[in-house]
Amino acid sequence: MRVLLTVLFLLPMPVFAAGMGYDDARHLLTRSGFAPTEREIQEYATLTRVAAVDRLLAGVHTEARTPLPESALEFVPRERLRKLKDATEEERKAFQREQIEKSLELRAWWYREMLETDSPLTEKMTLFWHNHFVSSQQKVKSPVLMARQNQLLRRHALGNFGELLHAVARDPAMVVYLDNVSNKKSSPNENFAREVMELFTLGEGHYSEQDIKEAARAFTGWSLDRKTGEYRFYRRLHDSGEKTVLGQRGQFNGDEVLDILLAQPVTAEFVAGKLWREFISPAANAAEVKRLAGVFRDSRYNTRALMHALLTSESFFAAQNRAVLIKSPVELVVGTLRLFEIHPADLRPVALAARNLGQDVFGPPNVKGWPGGEAWINSATLLGRRQLLARLFRAEEMPAASDDGMAGRDGKRPQRMAMRMQPDYRFNGAHWFSQFGAKGSAARQQVTRLVLATAPQETPPASIDNLSFLGALVLDPVYQLK
Repeated sequence: MRVLLTVLFLLPMPVFAAGMGYDDARHLLTRSGFAPTEREIQEYATLTRVAAVDRLLAGVHTEARTPLPESALEFVPRERLRKLKDATEEERKAFQREQIEKSLELRAWWYREMLETDSPLTEKMTLFWHNHFVSSQQKVKSPVLMARQNQLLRRHALGNFGELLHAVARDPAMVVYLDNVSNKKSSPNENFAREVMELFTLGEGHYSEQDIKEAARAFTGWSLDRKTGEYRFYRRLHDSGEKTVLGQRGQFNGDEVLDILLAQPVTAEFVAGKLWREFISPAANAAEVKRLAGVFRDSRYNTRALMHALLTSESFFAAQNRAVLIKSPVELVVGTLRLFEIHPADLRPVALAARNLGQDVFGPPNVKGWPGGEAWINSATLLGRRQLLARLFRAEEMPAASDDGMAGRDGKRPQRMAMRMQPDYRFNGAHWFSQFGAKGSAARQQVTRLVLATAPQETPPASIDNLSFLGALVLDPVYQLK
């Protein structure tokens, strides 16, 4: 039976006119989004690879379709935070609970958008940029600023990278996270200048410590209004003197430094390499990355052009690059809900569950973000993944979230939260299986092809019922791959 299933994965699916076929469609939709449904795969299978990618890119949104919660629209001015120092313990605890609730509502909002969007690629790219231009609510301490940053990343998700870079440099959440709020002529702070070179553009080894010091001076005075949370430039705090950055000399301001970084060929290669590792394989092909970087530069940093070249490349569809990437916790959770058509009303338990597995949206672990890849899997998280999947199919209690990172301004941690699975989390197996016209072993072969990126490590016994068969596929190690 195992040999038969392996052979079935190697055989082509029925011909879809001049289209790319079932396997290519599944691969494209999985890598460019989360987990596609059977209907979506069948629809894309009739298209050529180029036509399919064109369609994905044409459907990209610049704004979320799900309205932000009202709690994520109210900025807490500095004056209110100062007053907390003189507030009673009860008042401080009430404020802390309010901020925690706002944080959970914001996370649930993004999960709702990822689950219900008709453009998963938009969410995938927004998540990618969130892990590239890293900010964390744990330090920013403002759900509103994090929500605004998410909207910014979404607007530029497949737009111009140069415009995105310039916008992020002024983004209040980034200004706070990398301490540019305290970057003054009298005492330059180097944090943003360092990370904009190391993590956002050039990569390690392509700049000197002196370049960082000089660039930091160019960003002095880039701050924010503490009353509104909006970006503000304070001219009196800015160093307008002559600076030397990457061999170029002038009275550079921050925008001019960013343009110098964008002019370096290595910047395009750095970004193209990260996108390769996100969408194709853990080990980048140097020659192909250079080719993609050339497309990026020639298009003047048009991310859409780069993604079109990447998603239509032979490398993307190559057999050796399939089932080689590990699903992130977000991909695992959102993909499972989408694939099995589970649409719960409350997504806060989902946000907390993914957080327990190592990925807290709006809260990356450090300035380098989530390392991804094999770092997603260890003995604890693998067990946690299996338990989560089992709970989803049994509608049991979702795991409680650790309270790390949810502490209030006084450093105290709130009471741990556990949320019980609601009835709308239950998987409707009979309804889901009804979409497959085939019966018996033929239907199971079709389900296996839909659920797994390659043949299962262990073939489920033919004697078990459909729901048990599906449960075995979901708990198979291959389900962790994309």
